[in-house]
Amino acid sequence: MKNKVKKVISAILILLCFLTALPAGITQSKKSSKKLNGRAEKKSEVFQIVCTSFPQYDWVINILGNEKSADKKFEVTLLQNNGTDMHSFQPSVKDIAKISTCSLFIYVGGESDLWVEKVLKNAANKKMICMNLLELLGEKAKQEEIVEGMQIDENEEHTTEHNHAAHHHEHEDADEIEYDEHVWLSLKNTAYYIEEICRNICLLDSENSDAYKKNAASYQEKILALDNSFSDMVKNAERPTILVADRFPFRYFADDYGLQYFAAFAGCSAESEASFETITFLAKKTDEFSLPCVLILENSDGKIAKTVISSTKNKNQQILRLDSLQSVTKNEIQSGKSYLNVMKKNFEVLQKALN
Repeated sequence: MKNKVKKVISAILILLCFLTALPAGITQSKKSSKKLNGRAEKKSEVFQIVCTSFPQYDWVINILGNEKSADKKFEVTLLQNNGTDMHSFQPSVKDIAKISTCSLFIYVGGESDLWVEKVLKNAANKKMICMNLLELLGEKAKQEEIVEGMQIDENEEHTTEHNHAAHHHEHEDADEIEYDEHVWLSLKNTAYYIEEICRNICLLDSENSDAYKKNAASYQEKILALDNSFSDMVKNAERPTILVADRFPFRYFADDYGLQYFAAFAGCSAESEASFETITFLAKKTDEFSLPCVLILENSDGKIAKTVISSTKNKNQQILRLDSLQSVTKNEIQSGKSYLNVMKKNFEVLQKALN
C-alpha cells in the first residue's frame, strides 16, 4: 500500500512525541485570574482551533471575523505554515501538544493524514470536536483517478477509477481505496464546509453565534458567486479542455464544471520525472485540441511543461500556473494571501487557458 514507510515513521514519531511532551503549559483553554482591586477577575475562556492546512485555516478566520481583537474568544493555529505540503508533512511535538488539548481540530483525513488517528487516540481533551473533511463528504468523496496518458507511480499500488479508456484496477479490501484528498479545490465543497465549521464554532461559543453565522453567510455568498462565475466561464469556453504538465490535484474542481483534462501524474503522485511516453502523449493532446496553454502548479520548475511544448508542432504554447493551495508560508499569509483571492486568480488563468 502507498506510503507504508510513511506510516511506520509517523507511528514512531508520534510515540516519541507523547513520551517527551511535558503536560505543563499545554492544557486547553485554561481559565486564569488576576487580582483587580483586591478581587479575582476571571478571564473569559479562549478556545483553541487547530487546522492542518491553509484553506481550513482561512475559512475559520473568515467565519470568526476580527480574530485579532483583544478580547478574542478563539486562537487559531495553522500547522502547515512553512511551505511544506500535506503529502510530506509530519507533526512536531509542539503540533501534537496543540492538537491534544484543542477545542476544534480540522483535518483532511486522507492518506497523508494517517498520523492523526494515533494523535487523537492519545489526546488529552476527550471532548474535542474533530472535523474530517473527507468523512464529511460521505459518498461525494472521490477516489484518486488515473486518466488516459497519466503516468502511474513505479512500485506503488493505486486504487483508481479509470475514465477515458484507461484500465481498471480492482481491490478486494475496501480499506485499500485511496481517496483524492484535494477536497478544498471544489468551491461547492468549500461552501458546505463553511456551514459545518460555523456550526461547530457556534457550539463552542453560542453567545456570539449570530455574528459567526452572519460572517459565514457573507463569506459563503462570495464563494458561491465565484462558483457560478466558473460554471458560466467553462460553459461558454472555446475549448473546455486543460492539460497540466504536473500532478493533477484538481479532480473535484474539474468534475464540478465538466472540464476534460489530461495530466502527467495523479494528484497524490510521488513522481516528478515524466517518461518519454508521458511527454509524447501530452504533446499529442496539446496538438489535437489546439491548446494555447500548458498548465503547471504553483511550485513547479516548469521543466516537464517546456519539454511537452518543445515536442508539439507549433512549440509556442504559453505556460500558466494554477495554485492548488497545498503549501503556504507564514510570509504569504501575512502578505494577504487568502483562499478566495487564490481561487479568483485561478479563474483568470483558466479563462485564458480555455479561450
